[in-house]
Amino acid sequence: MKTKKIFYAMASSFLLLPVIVSAQWTVDDKGSGLPGGSIYEIIRNIMMWLLALVGIIGVIGFVIAGILYLIAAGDSSKAETAKNAMTYSIIGVIVALMGFVIIQAVDVMLKAGSARF
Repeated sequence: MKTKKIFYAMASSFLLLPVIVSAQWTVDDKGSGLPGGSIYEIIRNIMMWLLALVGIIGVIGFVIAGILYLIAAGDSSKAETAKNAMTYSIIGVIVALMGFVIIQAVDVMLKAGSARF
């Protein structure tokens, strides 16, 4: 039981590492302490963060579903549950990738000059 808690603590701290690293804001020139950048950039960054989170959760879900499928050991109901979990996690990763592509396409359309898509 104690090793499980240690594992969960390590896994959660590993997953929160990008949050800790990206917590450094750029301050505007006026010294107000507010993050610099336009509303568009802030919303875009939030959307990219959320899509990355959905993608990571989808991949983790797929790995867990694969482990559940291996553990099923011939039990058809458990194997079916694991297959459904795999299907839904694949759908989640596809939705995250589609969201990323859509955000990139909208970004290129709104900037109307830089074609990095």
